Amino acid sequence: MKRAMKLACLALLGLAAVGMWAQDDADDAAPAKPAKAAVPEVQASGPGVPSDYMIGADDTLRISVWKEPDMSVTLPVRPDGKISMPLLDDVQAAGMTPMQLGISIHDKLKKYMADPRVTVVVTAMNSQRIYVLGEVLHTGPMALLPGMTVLQALSTAGFTQFANLKAIYLLRVQDGKQTKMPFNYKDAIKGRGDQPNITLKPGDTIVVP
Repeated sequence: MKRAMKLACLALLGLAAVGMWAQDDADDAAPAKPAKAAVPEVQASGPGVPSDYMIGADDTLRISVWKEPDMSVTLPVRPDGKISMPLLDDVQAAGMTPMQLGISIHDKLKKYMADPRVTVVVTAMNSQRIYVLGEVLHTGPMALLPGMTVLQALSTAGFTQFANLKAIYLLRVQDGKQTKMPFNYKDAIKGRGDQPNITLKPGDTIVVP
């Protein structure tokens, strides 16, 4: 009887060992899962700033690095399109979106820290301008805000008492040619007629005769 029990135990141990060997073989045969690519910890934001906004000279940026107060700065984009940051010196900013600039800074900072988390905020969009001339209170360049219209620009510029509100026009360069677009302020402000409230583009010039 004791011998039969010993044989039964040995048989069970043998089956367990075979199962473990089979599991090891299966694990060896299973293909290794590819490692996920590291995603940079970058945030790019700003009130009213579209995600595809291209940074330009004279824009103001707020750049923050998480848990690195010495690396968090607010600074303008220089006329050469670069910014100056601690550790990194000159960094190209013009011609990039906020997200692209954040990734560029992240990649450069990896030489100095393990996991830099970068935030880029455009706090002032000064690189894109329009111009208002003629019988207005404030002539000259004006920062172009996203979705800005002729009515919005004129409300900022104001009118002199001599302004001809029915003969305003917009000058716009398209495909190398300048086009003249009439704008009747009185019709636009009252929403009558076929006068659209034109959305402005960089470089547009509004003339108030």
